[in-house]
Amino acid sequence: MQKYQHLFDTSHLQSDLKKRSLRSGAVTLSSQATTFVIQMTSTMILARILTPEDYGMMAMVVAVTGFAGIFINLGLSTAVIQRPEINHEQVSTLFWVNTGVGALVMLIVAALSPVIAWFYQTPALKWVAVALSCNFLINGLAVQHQALLNRQMRFVAIAVIQVGAMIAGIAVAILAGIYGFGYWALVLNSLTISVVTVIGGWIASGWWPGLPRRNVGVGEMIRFGSDIVGFNVVNYFARNLDNVLIGRYHGSGQLGLYSKAYQLLMMPITNLRDPMNRVAMPALSRLQNAPEEYRNYYMKFVSILAFISMPMVAFMFVCSDQIILIVLGEQWTGVGEIFKILSLVAFIQPLSSSRGVVLLTTGKSRKYLILGVISSFLLCLSFVLGIPWGAKGVATAYAISVYLIIVPFLYLSFKGTSVTVGSFFSAIYKPCLSSLFMAGVCMLTLYHLDYDNTLVVILICFFSSFSSYLLANIVVSRGIKDLRQYIDYLKIIFRKK
Repeated sequence: MQKYQHLFDTSHLQSDLKKRSLRSGAVTLSSQATTFVIQMTSTMILARILTPEDYGMMAMVVAVTGFAGIFINLGLSTAVIQRPEINHEQVSTLFWVNTGVGALVMLIVAALSPVIAWFYQTPALKWVAVALSCNFLINGLAVQHQALLNRQMRFVAIAVIQVGAMIAGIAVAILAGIYGFGYWALVLNSLTISVVTVIGGWIASGWWPGLPRRNVGVGEMIRFGSDIVGFNVVNYFARNLDNVLIGRYHGSGQLGLYSKAYQLLMMPITNLRDPMNRVAMPALSRLQNAPEEYRNYYMKFVSILAFISMPMVAFMFVCSDQIILIVLGEQWTGVGEIFKILSLVAFIQPLSSSRGVVLLTTGKSRKYLILGVISSFLLCLSFVLGIPWGAKGVATAYAISVYLIIVPFLYLSFKGTSVTVGSFFSAIYKPCLSSLFMAGVCMLTLYHLDYDNTLVVILICFFSSFSSYLLANIVVSRGIKDLRQYIDYLKIIFRKK
């Protein structure tokens, strides 16, 4: 329809893509910072209301039912973002595909809920699985609306929806926890976030789907999306088999510790990586036919991601015990060792996973699938090898496998594109060296501190880490060239149009 044409046209994004990307990045990072504060606050509250067993119950179900969620999107949102041209009829048809699949998956998961309860030998999981199955239909209604907002780089609207949904979900969870609902507080949190996200997406996009039609040219997008679904399927097993194995062989207690350690560590990382990927996807998709500009944009993207994420993870590694004590409380002290091991993974994984962005934005979805199958098999193998030693064994095997495969998989992913393994490491080596130096300074600071107040210890370590990181960057860069470049980025972000 002609009235919706402005929602599908992206020609206006080509003008000053750098400024648009930086401003979009600032918006998404600001929203994610807000989200992070909300998540941390709610985690501190809920961790004192709920028990590790409550989180373990939720993790058991999510590890299984989360697999079904892969099929709701079908990779069609990425296809809409990556495709140079789309129209109302195509997106409407894809909407009904997503909605129909969501309804089907909801029915299948509800029917399989007794099997989930039997597998974990926990009858109460049956109704938890039934309740969470409703998410599939609800989320199916939001896929294309979110994709259109992302394609148009309308990240302010996306941010408002995300933050609003999270606040609503957390408010419901805290109230439910206070009134003794236990693990059902976490279930209600998930359902509330899904409902608010759907409502916000429909209102913000201003798009209403028409009836599905045949022969409107969605076949190529469905084939592109099927490769992404294939990747997500095998990747899901690689990301969740650890939870399944720990829950099955070591119980909800160890799984609760492991899943909470992973969640706490990945909370700031995800809130940084995901919005940056969200900005990079449409921007790099518009540059896929300009190799040199594409490579330069990618290197700046990875460099900024490394500049922020690497020191963040290094600080969390050194001060893990203090962070856990403040955020989670004394009942979670068993998380510490697992947290440290997983932080070794988080130091490099957000950066190495950017190879997927390169493959998708250059249209290499089949290679994306093939490499995903191989890497997932290797990660699953590491979990199996580590399970005899419990949660710590799984975390250790996971960390080793990630570092063993990084270089060959970067090479295979970048082959045939303008990006190289050398350009990847060239973009991250300065933040890496500076972060390692910072970690050493932070360790020395922590070793010589003699304060009973944990918050004071963290604040002192933070300021010593921050100053030493900036100093190390100046030394490694042989001046302040890189820091000046980041300041220039800030000027572009806040410069008036």
